[in-house]
Amino acid sequence: MSSQTYAVQIIKTLRKKGFQAYLAGGCVRDMIMKKLPQDYDIATDARPEEIRRLFKKTVRVGAAFGTVLVIKDGLPFEVTTFRGNKNDEFSMDPGTDIANRDFTINGLLYDPLKKKVIDLCRGQADIKKKLIRCIASPSRCITQDRLRALRAVRISSSLGFKIEKATLSEIKKQKNDINKVSPERIRDELTGILTGKNPFWGFKLLDDTGLLGAILPEVAALKGVEQPARFHPEGDVFTHTMLLLKGLKTPSDPVLSFACLLHDVGKPSTYKKTDRIRFNGHDVVGARIAEEVLKRLRFSNNEIQSIVYCIGNHMRIMNAQKMREATLKRVFFKDTFETELKLHRLDCEASHGDLKIYRFLKRKYAAFKKEPVIPKPILNGHEIIAMGFKEGPLIGKIQRQMLDLQLEGKIKTKVAAKRWIDEKFAG
Repeated sequence: MSSQTYAVQIIKTLRKKGFQAYLAGGCVRDMIMKKLPQDYDIATDARPEEIRRLFKKTVRVGAAFGTVLVIKDGLPFEVTTFRGNKNDEFSMDPGTDIANRDFTINGLLYDPLKKKVIDLCRGQADIKKKLIRCIASPSRCITQDRLRALRAVRISSSLGFKIEKATLSEIKKQKNDINKVSPERIRDELTGILTGKNPFWGFKLLDDTGLLGAILPEVAALKGVEQPARFHPEGDVFTHTMLLLKGLKTPSDPVLSFACLLHDVGKPSTYKKTDRIRFNGHDVVGARIAEEVLKRLRFSNNEIQSIVYCIGNHMRIMNAQKMREATLKRVFFKDTFETELKLHRLDCEASHGDLKIYRFLKRKYAAFKKEPVIPKPILNGHEIIAMGFKEGPLIGKIQRQMLDLQLEGKIKTKVAAKRWIDEKFAG
């Protein structure tokens, strides 16, 4: 059964009990645009407690604000009570609900039983014009929920719509108030922009509106930071970073997307002009700055660890052709390697265009994946101690070096391993 069919079932159940109920918001917009909605939201005059009584499996996600998740065959559907003129106020009138939504293109209702669109805000006309316009006055609309400024940018980049002049002007006016919104909500909208259809356009719009400087001053600081033309004919660090975003494929992985966005945030503070422009240690500094940014936006520890690792090591990969075989294989062992490789390709394509190292790594990695997983140590710690060595740090050192030789194919038997240990560490 399709998601739309389940949504219609929910509407029918509500209607049978005498409630109003309609498909609402982005799913209606997508249907009008002949796009398959990612989810189906329902608006109703039923109160949260009434919704929960009507359906077997529900989850309270925002009951205080009128939203209850109704679960059908494992699929979640947001069912929201018509909102009133205040955030914590409900309404029995769909017109009042629509008047308090964000943009006209999201202010449409659809009656699936009568197969009729209910348009009280010229939403269909703005869809045709590819225009994002506030339903209420822009000042009231954005003040009511300051995240709407950022949401307008995300919708613009994902749909390719323009933001109407008065709405855009108000976003610029209220840009600094975006930080009154919770970091988690900001993070989710930024992730939507970065992993969506056109992150390059989205971040250009963030910059034009001033939202970028308010939310991510570390990225805005990349503007005007010169780079050596030999390696970066494209221009300054901001231009380079935006070109990486332009190269992302939709949908992009959040770890790769944020690694691209933040990979050079260490350059402004490491800029030095000697024989040429240099950014010594910008990868290490950038990893530290990126970690601060990601913590501020409340990313999970796993996401922070992966993104920061990619940034902190994005220059090391440049030396891949000079690495010992064992060192290279240790790079391949990392869970983040495929993301690192994509970051390296995008970094090169957005600058000098030389993909020699990328192709080298692709060949080596393809061969590596055909090999067995990390080999077991030929000699374990007990066997090394039995050779006359005392328990302690030396045992670990021997094992690490021995593993490198195994990875390089230079030690294949216990006899060879013992001979090597005697020659290198005995006496």
